[in-house]
Amino acid sequence: MSAGRSCPLAYRYRPDALCEQATPVSEEVLYIVGGLYGNPYALDEIERMVAAEERLGHRVRLVFNGDFNWFNARDDLFRDINTRVLEHTVSLGNVEYELANPSAEAGCGCAYPDFVDQGVVERSNRIMVRLQGVADRHPDLQNRLSLLPRYLCLIFGGLKILVLHGDPESLAGWGLAHESFSAANELVVQEWLRATGADVIACTHTCLPVLWSGRVQGRVRTVVNNGSAGMGNLREDPRGLITRIGLSRPPIEAVAGCEQPGALVSLLPVAFDAQAWLERFDDLWPAGSDAAESYRQRILAGTSLDPGEMVFPSVS
Repeated sequence: MSAGRSCPLAYRYRPDALCEQATPVSEEVLYIVGGLYGNPYALDEIERMVAAEERLGHRVRLVFNGDFNWFNARDDLFRDINTRVLEHTVSLGNVEYELANPSAEAGCGCAYPDFVDQGVVERSNRIMVRLQGVADRHPDLQNRLSLLPRYLCLIFGGLKILVLHGDPESLAGWGLAHESFSAANELVVQEWLRATGADVIACTHTCLPVLWSGRVQGRVRTVVNNGSAGMGNLREDPRGLITRIGLSRPPIEAVAGCEQPGALVSLLPVAFDAQAWLERFDDLWPAGSDAAESYRQRILAGTSLDPGEMVFPSVS
């Protein structure tokens, strides 16, 4: 397959191996941030959200599950984003993998499925080339990225939380994409939940949000895809989304949520300064550039997705 559509062997893993090693966490809240895409204003807002939780006495662990780089194709912004993110718990996205381990065959490493237009694929490959040129000037950060794991398994409040980028078979898998959810796909999702043993799978990569919950082997299980923390996800809504898993209710209104035994899984809006980000984006990626062609309209006005369309109740 062509660059941008192929899935490198190094991206592959086995679902039954993902939770063999689990790390207990002591915090009361997890913020799982996927798809920051190099947006510093979204990162500022997420840090403010963490501070607001902490003022309420909630200890928060920030977890970044990849693609925190993308639009930050300038030396100062590249260093700022990576330095700040790498202070926290972090796993790889395909973007970071290709910044640390460039492969012409992989292109952007997105493994785009057939329903994505070829023009999007080619533009993403060129965005990656430009970003790789910036990363090459920061070998210390490239080295730190190269040491990151491809996935994480956390024990939180007695729950097994599997944090990954794509799906349980690939770093860039689309099996948990909004476009993939159907009755037939739910059987695959349930099999992944059985194989991993996870109570919650938290993912990103595929740009649109998903919240699914159902019973598997007699237990309530959840899949949550936050779409993008650094771009709009919903109709006429430029806010990002992050996944919050908490022992208490969130201090702000969630866009969607569901209950796990002993915990709440929520998709929280990230109300960053959209105008400031648009101005910075236009400076980095002016009209006619690859990123402007692919993403500016989404940054300006969100997507065509209505909030109710991202929640998938179990059909079983």
